Amino acid sequence: MTEQEVKDLLVKTGAIMDGHFLLTSGLHSPHYVEKFNVLQHPEYTQKLCEAMAEKFKDAAIDTVVGPVMGGVLLAHETGKALGTRAIFTERENGKMTFRRGFTLREGERVLIVEDIVTTGGSIKEVIEVVKSLRAIPVAVSMLVDRSGGKADFGDVPATALLRMNVETYTPEECPLCRQGIPMTKRGRTGK
Repeated sequence: MTEQEVKDLLVKTGAIMDGHFLLTSGLHSPHYVEKFNVLQHPEYTQKLCEAMAEKFKDAAIDTVVGPVMGGVLLAHETGKALGTRAIFTERENGKMTFRRGFTLREGERVLIVEDIVTTGGSIKEVIEVVKSLRAIPVAVSMLVDRSGGKADFGDVPATALLRMNVETYTPEECPLCRQGIPMTKRGRTGK
């Protein structure tokens, strides 16, 4: 899929929204991507994940890992497209970890998938969990990178199906707050 095809699909499903939003990062933004508006459609999820997997078909990936919640669906469908196992991380006592008996073996080659990235904080936590088990984080694949290219994962390369440069503001500097535009809190993880 091209970036324009991905964007068109997100617009068609109402996933790209305008307003005044509180992001998981704590930042405010005039735009929001409600991933579940597109992920509620299995055929679209499959198509998007096949596009994510395509970039890594020759990368000898053993396992696809995504953080709970949207990352579960993406990991499953991307793993299916690559013919690999798919697992996910969760927060336990505020810390990203594997639960439910999931683990990685030393040297296991891992593709990390994520839905919407603003700062990349959750992905950095997943990378640390993978590295702590001496597995190899081969790459990060994002559905939407809305960081404007600012999300940096160190030595782990990253790709995105759609790159957006969306304004974000600290609460103290938010022009939407100053204008009195009501805020919507959508999809926050409670970090």
